[in-house]
Amino acid sequence: MTKLRDFVLRDHRYVLLGTSAVAFLGMLLSSSPRPAMSFLARAFTVELVMYYLLVAWLVVSAVALVFKLSHWRTYDQTSPFVRPAARRALRYGSYVVWALVLVLAVDRWAMGVASAWQAAAASSARPQEDMLQGILYILQHDHQTFTTGLVTTVELAVFGTILAFFLALLLVFCRIQTIDRPDNDFVRFWKKLGSGFAKAYSTVIRGTPMMIQAMIIYPAIFALFRGTGMTTTEINGLWTPFLGGLVTVTLNSTAYMMEVLRGGIESVDKGQTEAARSLGLSQWQAMRKVVFPQGIKFAIPGLSNELIINIKDSSVLSVIGTFELAFASTTATGVYYNQLQPSLISAVVYLFLTMVASWLLGKFAKHFDVKPEPVGSTSDKNLVGEE
Repeated sequence: MTKLRDFVLRDHRYVLLGTSAVAFLGMLLSSSPRPAMSFLARAFTVELVMYYLLVAWLVVSAVALVFKLSHWRTYDQTSPFVRPAARRALRYGSYVVWALVLVLAVDRWAMGVASAWQAAAASSARPQEDMLQGILYILQHDHQTFTTGLVTTVELAVFGTILAFFLALLLVFCRIQTIDRPDNDFVRFWKKLGSGFAKAYSTVIRGTPMMIQAMIIYPAIFALFRGTGMTTTEINGLWTPFLGGLVTVTLNSTAYMMEVLRGGIESVDKGQTEAARSLGLSQWQAMRKVVFPQGIKFAIPGLSNELIINIKDSSVLSVIGTFELAFASTTATGVYYNQLQPSLISAVVYLFLTMVASWLLGKFAKHFDVKPEPVGSTSDKNLVGEE
């Protein structure tokens, strides 16, 4: 309530200009056809008054604009619109304009959707003329299809990203391994092998599309099961398109998250590693207790973005029969012989998912956005003592 009161009482810049655009939108809404469930249909006089109030605001804004153009250098000293009483009146007037436009938006848009929903529910077939009614008709009759696709998309993105994160942790440690002087030949061999494997894995996965990867992984593992003598029914019960999609998303995200983690680790000042080694920590201890905790904080934005990418890129998994959102859209297209309306439904759902994920991940990143503690502090010395 305190923030709302401060907002109402505070002067705002561009009150006339910004609210004029809103008033013009309100005039367009008032001039548009009323939906069947419009609550202003029976209050023509009230809407007429609202319309002319919006016109009056545009007139006042035009007068202020002309005065400013004609008194460009002395506007702040001579304009009646900058006086405290006038500014207060304009501010409160802008609130009235916003409220009027909000009422018109509810009447035209919200009640328009409600009217279209009612018409779609009463229709025995998909409406051909009205786009909105056609979309709502599909939602009413095939909502289960899109719900199943939505749930599968979220599961693929969330579980695939989580699994990829842990695999990326393993690979990034292989990727950044360097030869240390105390290492014997056996350790050197495995460090080179691990680093080479991680580099090759990143190159291959990031250099090929996820769709192609899905078209290779799913039938390849199916063929492996076939080689054991299992029947097609037995294989389908064990190796489903969902698992094929999950493996594809996981393996694909692992390569990208590994590089994000590597970038975060390499962004840590090298002096941190040198200081840790000078305090007696081994290469592994310095990486695990000093460099990696700081590097992962730098990598959080990139790691979080991978979830959003997986939400959208999971759409390519329909090529192997994974029943995600894009597959649900294709299914509805085959039922209604219309590709546009199911695709619009899927696009809105994808947009909603990515916006929610962006908001949640933004909160997550903000929560962990703390300044790393430099090496050499008392806590680091305690670490050495514990070792």
